[in-house]
Amino acid sequence: MGEREQRRLAELHEYQLLDTPPQEELETVVRVAAAVAGVPTATLNLIDAQRQYQLTTVGFPGKDCDRSDSMCAVRLDTGRFVNLPDARREPDYQRNPWVTGVLGSIVFYASAPLVTPGGFALGTLCVFDTEPHELTAEQVSRIEDLAAIVVAFFECRRHVRLTAALATQTEARKQWAEAVMDTIDVAVIAIDPAYRVTEFNRAARGYHEPDVDLEAAPVEVAARFTLYEPDGRTPVPDDQVPLVVALTGGGPVTGREMMIRRPDAEPRRVRANARALHSADGAVLGAVVALQDVTAEWSRRGFIDQARRRLAAANADLRRSNADLTNFAGAVSHDLVAPLAAVGGYLELLADEVDGRARGWVDAAARAVARMRDLIAALLDYARAGSAPVRRVRVPLGNLLDQVLLDMRAEIEAAGARVRVPGPLPVICCDPVLARQLLQNLIANAIKYRHPDRPCRVTVTAAAGRVSVADNGVGVPAEQRHRVFDMFTRLEPGAAAAGQGIGLSTCLRIVDRHGGSIRMEENADGGVTVVFALPEPADD
Repeated sequence: MGEREQRRLAELHEYQLLDTPPQEELETVVRVAAAVAGVPTATLNLIDAQRQYQLTTVGFPGKDCDRSDSMCAVRLDTGRFVNLPDARREPDYQRNPWVTGVLGSIVFYASAPLVTPGGFALGTLCVFDTEPHELTAEQVSRIEDLAAIVVAFFECRRHVRLTAALATQTEARKQWAEAVMDTIDVAVIAIDPAYRVTEFNRAARGYHEPDVDLEAAPVEVAARFTLYEPDGRTPVPDDQVPLVVALTGGGPVTGREMMIRRPDAEPRRVRANARALHSADGAVLGAVVALQDVTAEWSRRGFIDQARRRLAAANADLRRSNADLTNFAGAVSHDLVAPLAAVGGYLELLADEVDGRARGWVDAAARAVARMRDLIAALLDYARAGSAPVRRVRVPLGNLLDQVLLDMRAEIEAAGARVRVPGPLPVICCDPVLARQLLQNLIANAIKYRHPDRPCRVTVTAAAGRVSVADNGVGVPAEQRHRVFDMFTRLEPGAAAAGQGIGLSTCLRIVDRHGGSIRMEENADGGVTVVFALPEPADD
């Protein structure tokens, strides 16, 4: 077993996911993945040293198997999305017992790797069917988004374990499940066989009126949910509502366009995809519909030619992809910060009612609440630094540094600092976005911990494949330098410039994702030197 595989297994076991009861929030994500892919079955697989463990499944009863029999383990080390319309035609898979009928009769198979911020694939979010099936690029992108949400949940759960302060903010797993569903920018509505609504996420609530009756019988559906044909005038007949069609055996429904006309909002054009949900024995468990807002697409029709429409759609896809992460962070931030905001509000009220020593206690509590809000914000930044895939290209390091210095100009000038580059900087192979964040964090750290008795000077050099960022600040004792990259490490917690102890941890995370190294050394002129290397990727 290689060193990287040992590190991957160590990280897998650190998450403490194996042999645990299925989490409601993870079941929700897997259900959505199946709905997005348009298939009846999906699972969340974790790959251990000797076995494949199915953490949760949809559409079939889960069962573990040997790692050697696992379809998800075949290309796990590539860290890439696998999309097989017909696995029987793939040499790597056609003899697999899940394909041949020994363990299953899988034909269509697709999986998104669950890649941790450290760059290790714990397993996959897998969707499959017993018939050939094709995924669109949009479906692949959404399943990858859901895999990222699963990893984010794993990360949050680990941080909750390690940080008692955060653990107190996650009072119920159901709240987290709702937060996961509410990060999806597609409206998701699910019903059971009795037409009772079982899922109604944030986007769905935004599409429909707040007081819509979710318990009523499946009659006058168009009137309750204000559903109209694309002309905006003709109500959708009850028997043609996508969820009803799917539940009654007329589905799946793909690309059904409708208009939602709330009296208090602008009309919204949506595209609906609906499918019935089945158990392993074929029994109907309900149906789910995904509603995508295509209002902007409709407004463009007739005004621009086909080429410009395609370009606008591509830009919209990029904005939605970026918004997925922002919405996810915003939802998590809201659910964690909201209880603190309530505590802060009550403390403000209490401050008006007390004086003397009691007033000092209230003020101290309010400051603690503020520090907790800052800690949550810093942790979210740390999680976002490792959420996107690493896309390495060759770029001049000098150009990246120029961009960083331009972004930090106001901060540098305010501190009276100067950043020097005494020699040429090389071309490096890196993810430009993450590399810029790495340089910005190191320079910002040097400025934050500048020495009060001398002007702040930062020097950036490169030699022998390594990049050095040196400062003349307050320095770090030699016996403490091995700790500075650990989460929450603050060597001088009482200092005015002290932060949350997360900035250098973020640097370590970025370097690790590039397969590189980072360390801190003494600077002969005072302060410290941080040295990092981002090696060339190995040839495939």
